[in-house]
Amino acid sequence: MLRQRFVSYTVDTDSSHLPPAENQGVVGVDLGVSALATLSTGEVVAGAKPHKALLSRLQRLSRSLSRKVKGSNQRNKAKAKLAKLHARIAHIRKETLHQLTTDLTRCLHTIGLEDLNVSGMVKNRHLSRAISDMGFFEFRRQLEYKAEMRGGVVVVGDRFFASSKTCSACGHKLEKLPLSIRQWTCPTCGASHDRDVNAAMNLAHYAVSYTVSACGGDGSGLGRKSKTKPAPMKQEFDRKLDDVQVCISSK
Repeated sequence: MLRQRFVSYTVDTDSSHLPPAENQGVVGVDLGVSALATLSTGEVVAGAKPHKALLSRLQRLSRSLSRKVKGSNQRNKAKAKLAKLHARIAHIRKETLHQLTTDLTRCLHTIGLEDLNVSGMVKNRHLSRAISDMGFFEFRRQLEYKAEMRGGVVVVGDRFFASSKTCSACGHKLEKLPLSIRQWTCPTCGASHDRDVNAAMNLAHYAVSYTVSACGGDGSGLGRKSKTKPAPMKQEFDRKLDDVQVCISSK
C-alpha cells in the first residue's frame, strides 16, 4: 500500500505586483455595531452579522450536544455539526471583511480609521456579542496589509480623538454625546449631522491633516516601523475636504 506524502515550499515573493489605488483620494471609515462601516462619502456598509443570523441554530446544536452521553458516537457527531457551524460563521464574517477592505484599498490611496479599544469594548455585556460579530480587529488587520501592498496609507487617529462629538463643518466639540443620540445639530454653526457620517468625515479630515504635515509632523519620519500611519496627536486637522471620487462597489 502506497503512502501519501506531502511537500511544502516557502517562496519569497514581491508584493508590489498589485497596481496602485485607482484614486489618490481620501476616505474616512467609522466602524459601528448597527452597520459595519460608514464612509465619509455617506455610504453605509451593513455587516453580514453571521452570528446573529445563525444564533438560533447555534443554540439548538449546543443544547443537542449537551444532552448527549460523553464518549458516545452521537456526541461526536453533534460536536462535529457544532464545529462546522462555528467555522461557517467565521468564514462568512471573514469573506465580508475581505470584500470591503479589498474595495477600499483598490479604490482609495489614503484611509482614515479610528483606533478602537476592542478588548475594552467587548467587556460591555450589552454590546460584546454585536462587537465580536463585526470583527473590528480583523478589519483593521486586513486594511493595513492590503493598503501596504498597493502603496496606500492607513491613518489611525488617536484613541481619544472625539470624532463623533466634533462638528465636521466648524470644529465645535460637544461636552457629551450619548450613544442613544444618532442625529445632532451643532450649536455653533447649526449644521445637522448624522453621528456616524460626521465621525467618518472627521476621520477623513484627520487623514488629510497627516498627509499634509507628513514631512514635519511628530508622527512621520523615515525610521518608522509601523505599517499604519498615525497622525500627530497635537496636529490640527483641516476642516475643509475637497470632494473625492469614490469607486466603492455597492453591497
